[in-house]
Amino acid sequence: MDEDPYSPRPVAPWYGIAAIGSLLFMLLGCAVYVMHVYTDPATLPLDQRAMFEAEPQWVTAAMGIGSLAGVAGAVLLLLRRKAAATLMLVSLVFVLIWFAGLFAVPRLRDVLSTSDIAVSIVVIALSWTIYWFARHSRQRGWLR
Repeated sequence: MDEDPYSPRPVAPWYGIAAIGSLLFMLLGCAVYVMHVYTDPATLPLDQRAMFEAEPQWVTAAMGIGSLAGVAGAVLLLLRRKAAATLMLVSLVFVLIWFAGLFAVPRLRDVLSTSDIAVSIVVIALSWTIYWFARHSRQRGWLR
């Protein structure tokens, strides 16, 4: 029991699978961002158009920065680099800013559906988990 819980250890066998899963999730976030940016609001149903038009640029920018930082961090996880944890923290912070923006803007908050809120909470939970994984990996000495 005297062993330091954060002493360097051999890389866990599941590390690669978790890093690939992290990258896939972050790439999905980037794809959603790109589709969002290039969507023509006129092609959307009225409820989605209202939400799209109510979203300020800073909320969209937070989504983009969070997604891009997440992809960069996930690539660094695959390469086992220490900077992955920092980039995952940046990604998490911008995901939280994006989430806060959904509720801080009254016009946007008023058109959010229960499904939109649920998806947002899942995105936060997965982003937190990936950040935790990167931090845990750095503490265990798996990142160089």
